[in-house]
Amino acid sequence: MENLDPSYSGDGMYREHIMDHYKNPHNKGTLDDADLTRTEKNPLCGDVITISLKLENKKVSEVKFEGRGCAISQAAASMITDEVKGKNVDEIENMTREDVVNMLGIEIGPVRTKCATLGLVAVKEAIKN
Repeated sequence: MENLDPSYSGDGMYREHIMDHYKNPHNKGTLDDADLTRTEKNPLCGDVITISLKLENKKVSEVKFEGRGCAISQAAASMITDEVKGKNVDEIENMTREDVVNMLGIEIGPVRTKCATLGLVAVKEAIKN
């Protein structure tokens, strides 16, 4: 198990929630027949997330992610894939950093923000392109 650094301020059930998504990620894997795929990297820490999406009528019908990195980036990617499934592209384009922080249930500092939002950036960039 990864040791979380002191800048990670979650505790109690929030930490458990994040660690559960980290250890048992939802929607982990690849979609061979994906309509959209995007990889995003955080050069500061080496985190990488690849998102694969299938769309039907401008809605996400299936989503998977692959990646490596810290507990925050991987747990957030798991939560984001749960959140975007079934949403239309307009709803996804309006998602923000604050939405990700709310999913995590903790406040994160600037260093961890890029880690936490890497999956959301990948989803938005896939849809944009």
